[in-house]
Amino acid sequence: MAASIQNSLKVALRKRMKQVLSCITPESRAKQSQAVTTKVLENEAFRQAQRVSIYLSTSDELDTTAIICEMFRLEKMVFVPSYQGTKMKMVRLRDISEYESLPLTKWNIKQPDFKESREDAMTNGHGIDLFIVPGVAFTRCGNRMGHGMGYYDKYLTQHADKYPNKKITIMALALNEQIVPTEELPMDVHDVRLQFVVTENS
Repeated sequence: MAASIQNSLKVALRKRMKQVLSCITPESRAKQSQAVTTKVLENEAFRQAQRVSIYLSTSDELDTTAIICEMFRLEKMVFVPSYQGTKMKMVRLRDISEYESLPLTKWNIKQPDFKESREDAMTNGHGIDLFIVPGVAFTRCGNRMGHGMGYYDKYLTQHADKYPNKKITIMALALNEQIVPTEELPMDVHDVRLQFVVTENS
């Protein structure tokens, strides 16, 4: 019973957040993206990380393009998600030209072809140091609600099983409007808690 109540709360919150996000102006999103980018680049976990997983943003999300460009400039190893059905893997992009030439999905998001041969973080023997993850809503204490497919929760659990001795950091980038009170975003047992939720106002 508790799980079904929790699930209906999340469904309602996703619906409400979709509405909220649709009302944010491009100017506000650009301003917030710039502020968050500056904070990420100054974050010690980001500075220390060599292997970073980052999502390729949609038009509804904070823009991650400047962070990706800076990672290439700093010669970090950049890993991005590639999806097929219910599966997600993290594959490496070697330079900015590879990023710029990525094909677009039907949702107009850049994404490496799942079948393409690229270095895979789950099989390269090193894994990821820092995960920069997307989401629909967040709390200040590190709760996260994704889009409902469970891609990141599953992947992070598999990564922990594959690299049990590896210390990782999980960071989310959020628009101010995506922050909700803790009581509005209950955590399931399989939900992964974030160490950092970076916003313009945080």
